[in-house]
Amino acid sequence: MSEPQLHDFTLAATSGKSFQLAAYQGKTLVIYFYPKDATPGCTTQAVAFRDAYAEFQALGVEIVGISRDSLKSHENFRTRFGLPFELASDSEEIACGLFDVIKMKSMYGKQVRGIERSTFIIGPDGQIAKAWRKVKVDGHAGDVLASLRALLNS
Repeated sequence: MSEPQLHDFTLAATSGKSFQLAAYQGKTLVIYFYPKDATPGCTTQAVAFRDAYAEFQALGVEIVGISRDSLKSHENFRTRFGLPFELASDSEEIACGLFDVIKMKSMYGKQVRGIERSTFIIGPDGQIAKAWRKVKVDGHAGDVLASLRALLNS
């Protein structure tokens, strides 16, 4: 499956900022989509990115996490776990639609519409350089770092 062509978008983000894709033109960016703030898998994933953040920064790479949660929820999640990167709120599913991460999922035997855990490396050209869909949390931050090192050294 080929990845979608990206168009610019802007979302409200933590720290009173906004996240605009075009602001990262010429830089490498990791965007990860996750289902819900402060849930076990999402917390494990965020903490893994937090713990490896200095390594991402050493490569000149920024990280942003996106979910449909409110900014208030994001601020609480970010503060509680000391996340050094911004979280963006996509309550209107603008970025979720662009990256095609909204899927029907089975939860407690019911079909629900939600975010499929996904991560994307956006290259300096503003396009998707690498994508992970249906992400398994364990070891994922390390996989992203390894892929970034390979991409940046090629």
